[in-house]
Amino acid sequence: MNASNRSTTPIDAAQDVRDVEPVTAFWRGLGLPGLIDVHTHFMPKRVLDKVWAFFDGVGAWSGQPWPITYRMAEDQRVRRLRAFGVRAFSSLVYPHKPDMAAWLNGWAADFARRTPDCLHSATFYPEPEAPRYVTAAIEAGARVFKAHIQVGDYDPADPLLDGVWGALADSGIPVVIHCGSGPQPGTHTGPGPISGLLARHPRLRLIVAHMGLPEYAEFLDLAERYPSVCLDTTMVFTGFTEHGAPFPREELPRLRAMGDRVLFGSDFPNIPYPYTEALAALARLDLGADWLRAVCHDNAARIFGIR
Repeated sequence: MNASNRSTTPIDAAQDVRDVEPVTAFWRGLGLPGLIDVHTHFMPKRVLDKVWAFFDGVGAWSGQPWPITYRMAEDQRVRRLRAFGVRAFSSLVYPHKPDMAAWLNGWAADFARRTPDCLHSATFYPEPEAPRYVTAAIEAGARVFKAHIQVGDYDPADPLLDGVWGALADSGIPVVIHCGSGPQPGTHTGPGPISGLLARHPRLRLIVAHMGLPEYAEFLDLAERYPSVCLDTTMVFTGFTEHGAPFPREELPRLRAMGDRVLFGSDFPNIPYPYTEALAALARLDLGADWLRAVCHDNAARIFGIR
């Protein structure tokens, strides 16, 4: 069975209930109106099929299979997030080559128009046209950008991106940036390139995806140094990630102190476990109900102006 066919496999009603109820019980128990998930992926189908094919092959080189839990059609995935009580989410798209980002931005803008609870998302790649289409996306109402240093295999200091970073710093629009060296190190991943980027653009509102795993402590350092830098919890602390890239428990006091700049992210639909595991993993940290409320809803609501 190919990825295209698998993507439309229905989930029966009993599975729906078992999947949804623990999630809604979590946020209701905290007295929240729902969740805000800053790190979810919706993409053109042929792009997402290729992403899924990549994850299908992860086990061969990592030794840890990556079964995609939410391999569903697009409308089913939107309905599942809504059933979870996710009030707002993103459609993080990212290119791996030139002449791709502008097309992805057009698709994401259309997806946001027909999906009002999705934050209008956009992306970029180091190419001469990047400042133009990034400015166009900002003017069209983009609310979050995605940069994937690992997949794109580019240096964030590439001169072709000077105008992009400047426009994003001036706009204050957050950039979810995958810049840590996990799950595979890249030529330009790690805290060094991001430290250099922030030295040039200290007002950039970066949201470091996956808390920068596995360089957690170094990215906490950067967040402490730059008040505009946030971290997202995507896949961190779960049993799946702790197996290969455990979060150092001696850093939990710093994580607690930075509770106003940590945002919940899931990586839905590409996660190898049920959605509730991401929330249960946060609760297991025992950082308190106030911290959980801020991380799972209030911080993102403030940053994105969600009421």
